[in-house]
Amino acid sequence: MEIIANTLDFYLNKETAAAIGKFDGIHIGHRRLLDEILSRKKDGLAACVFTFDPAPAVFFGGSDGRELTTKEEKRFLFERMGVDILVEFPLNRETAAMAPETFVSEVLVRRMNVSFLAAGKDLSFGARGAGNAELLRQMGLKLGFGVGIIDKVCLEDREVSSTYVRSQVEAGNMELADRLLGMPYMVAGRVVRGKQLGRTIGFPTVNIIPGSGKLLPPAGVYFSQVRCKDKLYRAVSNVGYKPTVTSEKTLGVESYLYDYGGDMYDMLIEVYLHSFRRPEQRFESVEALRRQLEEDIRAGVKYNM
Repeated sequence: MEIIANTLDFYLNKETAAAIGKFDGIHIGHRRLLDEILSRKKDGLAACVFTFDPAPAVFFGGSDGRELTTKEEKRFLFERMGVDILVEFPLNRETAAMAPETFVSEVLVRRMNVSFLAAGKDLSFGARGAGNAELLRQMGLKLGFGVGIIDKVCLEDREVSSTYVRSQVEAGNMELADRLLGMPYMVAGRVVRGKQLGRTIGFPTVNIIPGSGKLLPPAGVYFSQVRCKDKLYRAVSNVGYKPTVTSEKTLGVESYLYDYGGDMYDMLIEVYLHSFRRPEQRFESVEALRRQLEEDIRAGVKYNM
């Protein structure tokens, strides 16, 4: 997948089918947009995702900056889905002030060579958010590109949105988050060395330290899976401040894998959080921790992922 980032000076030679949006979480509504552009690859169009960097909510101060899906996570998820080109368009004072008509003609048409554009019904763009779906339709007729405006996707009579997904992740309702996202909630990162306490009590773990921009669910233990090099392993993961027998405050995700005995140090892994097991707690001794881990692992064996 080609990634175009940190520049306004780009031109795509191949005609594209593009999806435009924030794509935080890449939930089932976003996936509907992506299906629209991916289906047009058979017509010879390159599947292109257009998003802003930083996200408009972050740039305009309406967000704390924590994302359901980090930039790095979006990149490999889009690539895995079959996207050909990802444009991370710089959002700054100049580009935020661009007239909607100019954005369409200069960016979407001239630079991105759009032949078909998919967008959500509530899309807004350009100076003061004045651009909308109707403007896209009008300019598509004028400039010669097709437009697909996608209605909101609903789950149990409620519109699916990044805000809705965020509320479920923050509440630790991972099963509903899974349904909204179309996949379990994921935390990705490179494995770092921990204090290897788990190894000393018979439970070796892999540890990742998510960036401060990653939204994490409540601290606690989760039934999970870990993906490494395209292979999935059943696991139990602890999200929060570890190790649990000290007062150290390092926020991380620590996972015990049921069927893996190797070393994943410095490998990129993805942790999929399926279900909340129990809150994080501090133990009076290493032995107490060991007994609790045994209970968590037995429960995880019975959990059907």
